[in-house]
Amino acid sequence: MISLKPLQILRNTEFRNLLSGRFIIILAFRMLATLLGWWVWELTKDPLSIGMIGLAEVIPAVSTALYAGHVIDMNEKKKLLLIFNYIYVFLIALFLIPAFLNLGFTGHQTTYYIYGVIFFTGIARAFIGPIAPSMIPKIVKIENLPSAITLNQATFLTASVFGHAIGGLLIAYITLKWTLVVILALVTFASFFFWKVNPQQSEHNKKDVQVWKSMREGVQYIFKTREILGVISLDLFAVLFGGAVAMIPIYATDILKVGAEGFGFLNAASDIGSMCIILFLALVPLRKKQGKILLLAVAGFGFCIIGFGLSTWYLLSFFFLMLSGMLDGISVVVRGTIVQLKTPDNIRGRVLSVNSIFIMSSNELGQFESGVAAKLLGVVRSVVFGGIMTVLISAFVAAKFPKLRKLEY
Repeated sequence: MISLKPLQILRNTEFRNLLSGRFIIILAFRMLATLLGWWVWELTKDPLSIGMIGLAEVIPAVSTALYAGHVIDMNEKKKLLLIFNYIYVFLIALFLIPAFLNLGFTGHQTTYYIYGVIFFTGIARAFIGPIAPSMIPKIVKIENLPSAITLNQATFLTASVFGHAIGGLLIAYITLKWTLVVILALVTFASFFFWKVNPQQSEHNKKDVQVWKSMREGVQYIFKTREILGVISLDLFAVLFGGAVAMIPIYATDILKVGAEGFGFLNAASDIGSMCIILFLALVPLRKKQGKILLLAVAGFGFCIIGFGLSTWYLLSFFFLMLSGMLDGISVVVRGTIVQLKTPDNIRGRVLSVNSIFIMSSNELGQFESGVAAKLLGVVRSVVFGGIMTVLISAFVAAKFPKLRKLEY
């Protein structure tokens, strides 16, 4: 039965401001990801170069994520959120230099410059990614936490949908360089809402905490909590091999031949599916057998990637990507709820940072894996291979983590 009761949490002004700022900044990030993939493909016409975008970001992000979790747990969170928001403003501004100025660089030299800036955005992302989710449990009541998590994911995916689609459309209609200006303005505007969020002081005395011990506690907690370890492992390996999105620029230009506008919609297709299902789940929450549903959703996601890889018809490709997004949306809600409900407040930043390592590893390394596989196997074979591996991984996790298979909340 559909109920509007979960949406009543939006009456919480602080929660609404946090979601508004997060919506705008994710919108900008997705527009930037779309733009960078298109930009690098135009500069190099090399699928491996697209894969290198993910590698350039994931290496610094993963390397600093554990320390980022320690910093988040030990410091006032609103201040950190604003600091890294403005760091992102500066880094995005650096992309404007090759976009607007004729520096005489070759396409590959400009690509190396892009990789260099992306490296530093990876460091910033290690911090900004877990901060907003770690603030939610102190903003809402515990009984409203599942609804808040679902709405947070809906916000993320809605922003992703519009970010991918708007990014492609703006590239087509106002050119790449002016799209960058829009992205810069959006990231700056996001801070307006973050200023309205109340400060959240640390529960720890920094003088009494050893950095390495603090970082180790987050990892240890995950490995001793089998449900969290299971969902994180599933996310890492399933998305690692199911990262067909990285090859969408090639499908749009060379296989489906739909240009920048079609590229933007294809890039948004999976997020459209995710947004629709998550908005539905906000009104009709999953009541039982969430663990089993999660595993089936991930397996279904893999089959959709196989279908997309084999399709040569634009509408069918769009359908497979949208359906994959719906299935991924289900897994996102279940995974996010499990991690938040199973994690105490005093270690939340570190656990979410470890979680972000797996998420970043799966997405960005997945992008790199897709580029390498496309180089070795060809684009179509690499996407189909990734979908097959995702199905097999879902079956493996189901067998290896029986607690996850039987989990309900």
